Amino acid sequence: MQHRECTLELIDTQSGGDVSRIVIAGVEPLPGASVLEKARYLQNEGDGLRRLLLSEPYGDPAMSIDLIVEPSRPGAQAGYIIMEAMGYPLYSGSNTICTATALLQSGAIPMEEGLQNVVLESPAGLALITARVTAGRVESITTQGEPAYVADEGLSVEVPHYGRVEFDLVWSGAYYAMIDASRHGFSITAEEQIALTAFGDAFVRAARPDLRQEHPELGKVGPLPFAHFMGPVRTMAAGKLESPSATYVHPGVLCRSPTGTGTSARLALMARRGEIHEGESLETISPRGSRFVGTVLNEARVGDYAALHSTITGRARLIAHSRVTVDLDDPLVDPTDLAHVLLPRSAA
Repeated sequence: MQHRECTLELIDTQSGGDVSRIVIAGVEPLPGASVLEKARYLQNEGDGLRRLLLSEPYGDPAMSIDLIVEPSRPGAQAGYIIMEAMGYPLYSGSNTICTATALLQSGAIPMEEGLQNVVLESPAGLALITARVTAGRVESITTQGEPAYVADEGLSVEVPHYGRVEFDLVWSGAYYAMIDASRHGFSITAEEQIALTAFGDAFVRAARPDLRQEHPELGKVGPLPFAHFMGPVRTMAAGKLESPSATYVHPGVLCRSPTGTGTSARLALMARRGEIHEGESLETISPRGSRFVGTVLNEARVGDYAALHSTITGRARLIAHSRVTVDLDDPLVDPTDLAHVLLPRSAA
């Protein structure tokens, strides 16, 4: 009997401690006229790829997956579909930082010394990226994705074992519930990670049923995936702020980085409250001490909402470049929505 085996080529990266696995070969071309349509197809018809690479023995739910696909928008050098434990976020700062770094350092996009502009297409739209390259190495990535906006303010929900939790709902590539951590006794330290994860899990389960699942331009985006815990803001210098921050990803993951889209959501909420202004920056610090810098750009609109453009700056490092064998006859592999999206081994 002929073995049903396929091969995936991966570049593993990390930004702020969050691991992104970049799939650069081994997947059939996906149908769809845009990266968003390709992502919707994968979500509905090929979710086995996400589950495979985020589950034992191939991966871990705390990782993210970024599948490189053909872009559709003029000027985009590559497209990428983001996959996480919660599903298919339409944009992610840390995943964009990792994907851009992997494409540059692998040579898929020719690397130039100094400041280099890169344009990638996410399911949400174009990510405008500036890479800082020194001695043939990507030292930092600054990325501007879709604008963030405050969708609802002053919400609350009764959470079993925790009581009433107040929050605001912000869109930044996905919906974020923004929670003041100090109101619930958290300082956002490394020692609190397990407790923050448990609180995030209980909160999202309680809050999901009554929250919106629609984006005014992107349509249905699914139930609430993220809770972002906000610590106190400290002024470090004129126009430069910092704050402890943590992002919970449902189900059961507390990010190692403060997350790019979580930081963008924080900027949109702070700008709405008059706490930060154009040209000013907020450095968010995760419970593990990793940092991203978010900088306020100009105002925008998303449908009827006042929105905010911002950039996120961080750094990714390459961990591994590997070829993974997928045995479709392995009882730990579910081939039903996987086999048809993988290239046969002879073609990979």
